Amino acid sequence: MSDRTAAVTRETAETEIEVTLDVDGDGEATVETGVGFFDHMLESFAKHGLFDLTVRCDGDLEIDDHHTVEDVAITLGEAFADALGDKRGIERFADRKVPLDEAVADVVVDVSGRPLFEFEGDFSQATVGDMTSHMAKHFMRSLAMNAGLTLHVGISGENAHHEIEAMFKSVARSLDDATRIDERRGDVASTKGQL
Repeated sequence: MSDRTAAVTRETAETEIEVTLDVDGDGEATVETGVGFFDHMLESFAKHGLFDLTVRCDGDLEIDDHHTVEDVAITLGEAFADALGDKRGIERFADRKVPLDEAVADVVVDVSGRPLFEFEGDFSQATVGDMTSHMAKHFMRSLAMNAGLTLHVGISGENAHHEIEAMFKSVARSLDDATRIDERRGDVASTKGQL
């Protein structure tokens, strides 16, 4: 298997971000964004997707969490796109349904190169710790747009912590499945010849 890694930086007037990603990792994560619950979600994402992930973000948290969460998602999406390259041999499609106590997240992904994000459900509380619940949805949209994913997510539950965590785990598991190499496939999984 070729080396499927990427290192991406992003610097704006609002954030400075460094992301490293190994798609074929062991689930090891070092995350420092300044938003505790978001760090926890990214660590969970790495653990359940078996991605080795480093995220360092210095953002304008004196304003709110928006720029930090959005810009990390953009940078991580770019890292996935870089690491997967021409996507030769990947499974491409995957779906996972993951529970966390009363909450359930249902995810379908296509690593298509055609970004689209659809979301069904509502978060039960407006915030979890120092993160705005709506930003979890915005994270997934920004990830999909920058990684080139068609991503459908549905959530249900009674506790926003559980809903968001189930979503991050389900997306991670789906991405792990969809980015796996199928040794029988010598090209890309498309009649077009490219993704």
